[in-house]
Amino acid sequence: MVKRTSSGADAKPGESSVSRRGFLGAVAGGVSMLGMPGRSAGASESKPDRRPNFVVIFTDDQGYQDVGCFGSPDINTPCLDKMAAEGRKFTDFHVAAPVCTPSRAALLTGCYPQRVSLPHVLFPASKSGISPNEVTIAELLKTRGYATACIGKWHLGHLPPFLPTRHGFDSYFGIPYSNDMHSEKRKEPPIPLMRDEKILEQPAVQETLTERYTAEAIKFITANKDRPFFVYLPHTMPHTPLHVSERFKGKSKRGLYGDVIECIDWGVGQILETLAKLGLDKHTLVVFTSDNGPWLVKREHGGAALPLRSGKGTTYEGGMRVPCIMRWSGRIPADSTCGELTSTMDLLPTFARLAGAKPPADRVIDGKDIWPLMAGAKGAKTPHDAFFYYHGLHLQAVRSGDWKLILERTEKRRGKKPPRKIAQALYNLGEDIGERNDVSAAHPDVVKRLLALAQQCREDLGDSSKSILGKGRRLAATL
Repeated sequence: MVKRTSSGADAKPGESSVSRRGFLGAVAGGVSMLGMPGRSAGASESKPDRRPNFVVIFTDDQGYQDVGCFGSPDINTPCLDKMAAEGRKFTDFHVAAPVCTPSRAALLTGCYPQRVSLPHVLFPASKSGISPNEVTIAELLKTRGYATACIGKWHLGHLPPFLPTRHGFDSYFGIPYSNDMHSEKRKEPPIPLMRDEKILEQPAVQETLTERYTAEAIKFITANKDRPFFVYLPHTMPHTPLHVSERFKGKSKRGLYGDVIECIDWGVGQILETLAKLGLDKHTLVVFTSDNGPWLVKREHGGAALPLRSGKGTTYEGGMRVPCIMRWSGRIPADSTCGELTSTMDLLPTFARLAGAKPPADRVIDGKDIWPLMAGAKGAKTPHDAFFYYHGLHLQAVRSGDWKLILERTEKRRGKKPPRKIAQALYNLGEDIGERNDVSAAHPDVVKRLLALAQQCREDLGDSSKSILGKGRRLAATL
């Protein structure tokens, strides 16, 4: 039996009043998300205004600079560069967490991971996962007749009730958590490769995962070319340990890390070529981004986030601002750039709009509809009045406009190292993207305003450093 619980050991938030089942049941009962009578899944596919397809390619630990068109000096990414030339770069695009599980929860639910009580990384021994009461992008799109597939790393719970096939995906092919989560000392089993809910390989042959994921995506797209589809492709790489097939090994100037990225770039090219061959270019929105910043402690096996500060595991920009490219022939302006604040959480409400749906109205959804920004509408601005930077259940920074306030805190350090004190600091990201120059003394009014936003956020989502539980959090699930 699945129980809904808080995943934070130090918090027990209030329960959501309306379940996912009730929301989806209302839609299935003949009422569309627009409040109009529902139509059969195939009613509009043959019309010129057919519902768009969505492909989300989500890499693991790829840094802001680790794409040619984002400034990489030594990684060759011709397919991604071409995708940017045919689409739109987002240079102020953020994930909602600097680590795996919470970042993925935010993308699929459109919510801060604290709201859905998945603020921490899950492990093979974890008995918790995404709640059956949450509504994922896949579930939302299925109410509009979409075929859905998850291909790659899931990491929202590996036990049966938490797998993709229980949360809106028609099929699943991939590994259930990170590729380094195998330790005999911790009694963790070899990394499994799964199809739907059964193990195909154990240990998974990681050298060919990127290519096999790409082949699965192409197979799914081809099989569903005559109906709307959603492909969620969360790559295993470049999370360490790095693996790549022989045909890509030793090709990059950046060593093995570069080889892995260049293999992913090849896969992007294969998918884009397939869409073109099938005549789906004008019907398909493709999004490429990463789940968090680069794992800098891995040195040559980690990426780069320059000119941003720091990387994975931190709430500086290098940990949570990631490369993002979006392409939709004829709908997204070619060779363009958006510098407005956007987030993975925005994909759910934006996809809902484009598919003729609406996000569930019985709960808070933190993401916003960013279609005007994607379409390059004149004068379009970020819909976010504020953006919050959490690590786990600890609120560490708040942003509004170009202003970002780092909140004072004390951080524990490994081993016998004494705790590190982080002073309050204010940065103007429009002038100081690298977060180097604290200007708080010159702008006390801005500091006061951002501190007030931080307190409002604590009351809503909680803050473990202040022993505040948060009134707006919903329950995760555990066995």
